[in-house]
Amino acid sequence: MKYPIEFSEYALETFADIKDQINNRWGYAVVIDFERRTSKVLDIIQHSPFAYQSVTVNSNIRKAVIHRNCSMFYEVKDSYINVSFFWDNRQDPIFL
Repeated sequence: MKYPIEFSEYALETFADIKDQINNRWGYAVVIDFERRTSKVLDIIQHSPFAYQSVTVNSNIRKAVIHRNCSMFYEVKDSYINVSFFWDNRQDPIFL
């Protein structure tokens, strides 16, 4: 089964913020690589939504590492996947 993916408003904002940060630091070519990596992760979770590890505080939320500096948090619902937000791993630790 292929699960449809929905993005929260916050996920769209954090994705855009991280892309802006990447572009400012390393340039457009690295943004393209980040988008490619994100697309690959989305493809994986569409077909295997439980492929990535759940977080310790809430087993419904899963963390997919896109790059060592960025992760995506998502939740598997009954009939779709909800991408909650993107996280710059260099920030203070997140406690979910």
